[in-house]
Amino acid sequence: MEFDPVYLLLATAITSLVLFSLNQRLASPVIAIFVRWLRWLLFAFGGAFLVIDWDWSTRPFWVLALVLFLAWLLMETAYNWMAITALSESPLPLFPRYVANSSGEEWPTHKRLLKVREWLRAEHYTQVQSLKAEIGGGIYLRVSVYQDQGAHTRIQITFVPQANGAISVCCTLSSRTVDGMRYITDNLYLPFGGFYPENWLVERKPWLRSLGSLRTRHEKRLAVVREQLEPWTAEPVDDLNQQQFELERLNTELGFLFPHFQREEFGKMTYEGRFRVWLEVWMLDYFGRPTHYR
Repeated sequence: MEFDPVYLLLATAITSLVLFSLNQRLASPVIAIFVRWLRWLLFAFGGAFLVIDWDWSTRPFWVLALVLFLAWLLMETAYNWMAITALSESPLPLFPRYVANSSGEEWPTHKRLLKVREWLRAEHYTQVQSLKAEIGGGIYLRVSVYQDQGAHTRIQITFVPQANGAISVCCTLSSRTVDGMRYITDNLYLPFGGFYPENWLVERKPWLRSLGSLRTRHEKRLAVVREQLEPWTAEPVDDLNQQQFELERLNTELGFLFPHFQREEFGKMTYEGRFRVWLEVWMLDYFGRPTHYR
């Protein structure tokens, strides 16, 4: 019995549509990675099959598939580059400032997100502050900050709104030592591409969507400095805004951002900065791995 590739292409297309539809509700960056790969492969192999089936070319199947694979790469590269350039030249802040959130909308009522709050309560973390930061057009990043009983580890829960109305959640665990080192473990999937201060030891794990697993990884990193941890005392809003200020200052000094007096003419990000963001977009979108620049 001869295998018909049409069935494989149909199965791939249906799987892609099902995962895409599912992710409209879940807003999972992990599912999004699989959807992107399926879409890319379907474009390359499905397109090559159609070209041969419709007698548009006599080239071998693998040649056509490779050409279409590279064509998709080129199109998405151009799209990402234009999007990054538009962001650089837009008034949207790269390092938004946080304010206390007193609107009462600190935690979405989605069942899967409420489970995160239940986990925090079960593990005896207490809420310290609820914050928000406007990223443009009346759209806000909402943040809820918790810390453990000894105030040695803070957990920042960030709710990221999606264009379709779904909400994705990202977690950041932070601890600091008496000598000023800051240990940060997060599962952010948003590209950064810039520089971190020398005293920040950042580990990003976009594939770890479970807060429990992320906490385990953070605790493992702290094992060697457990006795040197210093409790958090500053208000989260002050600490986060200081972080934003420090990141913007450092990345301006190191050439990721243009100085303020040049931004109206050239945009916020330098060409090197745009390339670094472009590369990290690719790494996160298709491999779930951030770039590790210093």
